[in-house]
Amino acid sequence: MFHRLLRVVAVLAAVVALAGPPSPVVTGMASAVSDCASTGRLLRYVVLFDAETPAPQAARAVQAACGTSTAYYPQIGVGVATSVEPNFSARFGTDRAYSAQAEALASPQRAELASPPVPPTAARFPGASQALGIDRSAEQWDMKLIHAPKARAINRGSPDVLVGVLDSGVDATHPDLVTAVDPTRSAGCLSGRPDQARAAWSPSTSPHGTHVAGTIAAADDGRGITGVAPGVRLASVKVVDDDGFIYPEYAVCGFMWAAQQQMRIANNSYSLDPWLLTCSDVSGQAVAYEAVRRAVQYATAHGVLSIAAAGNERMDLANPHQDLRSPDNAPDPRPRPVDQHCNVLPAELPDVVAVSAIGAQRVKSEYSSYGSGVVAVTAPGGDWAQPSGVSSSGCVLSTVPGGYGYLCGTSMAAPHVAGVAALLASVRPGAGPEELATLLRNQAEPLPCPSGNVDRDDHPAAACPGQAGDAFYGHGLVDALAAVTAQPEAAQRDSAPVVRTDRVQR
Repeated sequence: MFHRLLRVVAVLAAVVALAGPPSPVVTGMASAVSDCASTGRLLRYVVLFDAETPAPQAARAVQAACGTSTAYYPQIGVGVATSVEPNFSARFGTDRAYSAQAEALASPQRAELASPPVPPTAARFPGASQALGIDRSAEQWDMKLIHAPKARAINRGSPDVLVGVLDSGVDATHPDLVTAVDPTRSAGCLSGRPDQARAAWSPSTSPHGTHVAGTIAAADDGRGITGVAPGVRLASVKVVDDDGFIYPEYAVCGFMWAAQQQMRIANNSYSLDPWLLTCSDVSGQAVAYEAVRRAVQYATAHGVLSIAAAGNERMDLANPHQDLRSPDNAPDPRPRPVDQHCNVLPAELPDVVAVSAIGAQRVKSEYSSYGSGVVAVTAPGGDWAQPSGVSSSGCVLSTVPGGYGYLCGTSMAAPHVAGVAALLASVRPGAGPEELATLLRNQAEPLPCPSGNVDRDDHPAAACPGQAGDAFYGHGLVDALAAVTAQPEAAQRDSAPVVRTDRVQR
């Protein structure tokens, strides 16, 4: 299961700080408080402090609440702790500690967590093609849609540009990716602390991250498929666990690692668990929201442009009314009412470029979420209802462990945007995140509102006003050719922000 990542529609059957600031501090301090209970399950918590709180002080606070500090990012005042004390959150402060794992305590499926992961070999993905030496570029309708082949003839992307794939891990042995992935700058984040062991950042149960990586930078060698920017480098940053969940501490670690490794682009084809919409005004969720917000803000300030998928729930993110099923790791996730304090993370955080999906017919994919002022740009994600002419599925072909496979989703749209952003970063080495985001928007091709789109209840979708489909497509379809040919002054044509700077107050 890759949960709602972003509820990918699959054709496959199975398919820390920059420039020297300290790495996360691992204290290893066990709780010594005499009245601590030891009867609960060992849970992991994300915890909040004031920024720049010294590590020893943070560790003592965790210890006093009957926990152990396992990672700490003093730059943003966010830590990760573990505890068997059932009342750890209450002791530490429910406004400062939250465990996403705790939502699943009653779930019988969680008993399977201890099972060893099965390696993602080709045999585990029977829909994957094993013809690794065959040129599959003719099937890449998505690349033609954004003029990627023409762009590659001019600029393939610079190896000085590092793109982080914050996902389920990337198969660095795949022939199309072996020269792109940089093992020295890859890490796993499933403890909340970066682990550079190869096993920590390699895929174990999901082909998703490898598929995303191929779209961005698969080699242009006449075999297999070719990515948008085959000349750039990739870092695998594993933020998805073997059950398909992305908990707050994973995401915090991923963004902080991106900043430390000086990544120019971070692709996030996921939404945060365990809530489909994370509410900044709800106890517990507010901690998760703030922790990830701080990490994204820090990464942006240190040169990282974050790209994120808008989601596959057909939701109007500008006017949310119902969370369809949360918490998604619990035995019986259910709908709940929500309001404008509730957001899909990280897509709706400030400075993040949110991406919707279109199909081969250049119309919003049926599943894609949308929202005026939320979606910045759109890109090919595929749609079964929009045949491409080269595939009966209408989905996007890319790399998976052991071969190639077709997947549909906004998860597939986002890496197209990340690839175009990487090309922009290649031709403008000095551009920061804000300038790159502005260029993405200015160089996008506006798309008109489609006819006949309906929402989840089969009512006419009224969220695509005017000639330009701003709610569905943002500023339009990204253009790789424009990215490598447009004049630098294009970034100055429009100084308005790419996405809202405060999603809650509208």
